[in-house]
Amino acid sequence: MFSMNRFAFRCGRWLLAGLTLTSLSGCGSYNRLVSLDQKVNKQWADVQSVYQRRADLIPNLVNTVQGAANFEKSTLTEVTNARASVGQVKLDPSKAPTDAAQLEQFQQAQGQLSTALSRLLVVTENYPQLRATEAFQNLQAQLEGTENRISVERSNFNAAVQDYNTALQRFPTNMLNKMFGFKERPFFNAQPGSEKAPAVNFGAFGNTPPPAPPVPKPSGMVGNPSAAPSLAPPP
Repeated sequence: MFSMNRFAFRCGRWLLAGLTLTSLSGCGSYNRLVSLDQKVNKQWADVQSVYQRRADLIPNLVNTVQGAANFEKSTLTEVTNARASVGQVKLDPSKAPTDAAQLEQFQQAQGQLSTALSRLLVVTENYPQLRATEAFQNLQAQLEGTENRISVERSNFNAAVQDYNTALQRFPTNMLNKMFGFKERPFFNAQPGSEKAPAVNFGAFGNTPPPAPPVPKPSGMVGNPSAAPSLAPPP
């Protein structure tokens, strides 16, 4: 009887130790998920910040460009409408989306704005005096920096999402997903050429390379170049 009680006591101790370790492991996994989730949200806020920075530059760009005489109004309208479409996509700037369709809608709107801006800048090749102004050159520098930051922050966001989603699938963290409501986060989809920030080079528009110099004729070939030189000895 004493031996059975002693065995039961030992089993209870081991069971209690196992439950304690499991609880501590679960707490550590939960805390790690919280940290990774906060990192994703922080990176999302950075992405939103640089996109907002670009949106804030557009009114200055439009005002500068429309000052040029006879500038194409349809191009300016396209940029203005694309910026308005971006504003219609409402996403929480402090919390990364969990719905892939919402992120895709956001990305499409931003892509349309990028396309409209590219068309606007291409049109400016017809206005060399506009490109030479100080205001235009300042916008060039600001847009270049903003486009670079967008590329960097999108990459940082995807990296944070990768770490978070990977942690959700590992044991024992995957047991906490439904219990505490952790959900996978979608990525930004890579577009062709998206590994490089789009070039915003105002000064390059309209500059065509100089024509290639004419190929010099070989010596001795005067007149009709197709005629073969005479090999007969002089008289």
